[in-house]
Amino acid sequence: MQLKLSLNTATVKKQWTLAQAIDGCARHEIRGISPWRDQVAAMGLKQAAQSIRDNGLTVTGLCRGGFFTAENWRDDNLRAIEEAATLGAQCLVLVVGGLLPASKDISLAREKIHDAIAEILPEARKAGVPLAIEPLHPMQAAERACINTLEQALDICDALGEGIGVAVDVYHVWWDPKLEQQVKRAGKKRILAYHLCDWLVPTRDLLNDRGMMGDGVIDLPKIRGWVEGAGYTGFDEVEIFSELDWWKRDADEVLKTCKERHLRCT
Repeated sequence: MQLKLSLNTATVKKQWTLAQAIDGCARHEIRGISPWRDQVAAMGLKQAAQSIRDNGLTVTGLCRGGFFTAENWRDDNLRAIEEAATLGAQCLVLVVGGLLPASKDISLAREKIHDAIAEILPEARKAGVPLAIEPLHPMQAAERACINTLEQALDICDALGEGIGVAVDVYHVWWDPKLEQQVKRAGKKRILAYHLCDWLVPTRDLLNDRGMMGDGVIDLPKIRGWVEGAGYTGFDEVEIFSELDWWKRDADEVLKTCKERHLRCT
């Protein structure tokens, strides 16, 4: 079974504005979109929400909330929840943040993140916005996210209850020897997003050198099988940061390739 396809707008962020990405999704018959907050702000929140609705697109997620170890985390995350609700997003993706300033204590950072999510979760529940913790690859633990495995993310979900789940991004979790087990543990109810790309060998930039599906070493069909086996029936969201390749290409070519590779390689 082929799942529905969504475009994370980071995939064409160097080529297109959000308005252009919405139009591109409609033209290429990609039925989902996951915008970034800076692009939404540039277009205008109400205008973006209306355009997305007018084009019949589903907002599979809003990127992003989180960074709970930063000084202004609370106000920013409450705004993100409001924005996600206005857009009708299926979830607000959380990149949780790294170490606290001037600290080397990763355990302390993880405690802070747990407590911060617990603080905003009631507001997210009131707004009807599920929170999706996205574990990031350990190489980004210091500055971006010190929740690095599905197991760690699900431990937080277990502790906090309803209204919170996970975003499974293959780029960040493909290496995890417990991945199959933890995907099963997450189950249908807590897998809120599923992100696709590939891991290139060699990887030339640890942030902005993701591969198009099929160009790298991730066993995408195997992971898809685990995710589907857990009950996930949502969108497959393509999210590719590619300074050296796909951001240099024509955006229509990128979307066409995303569709082709989604059918052939995942």
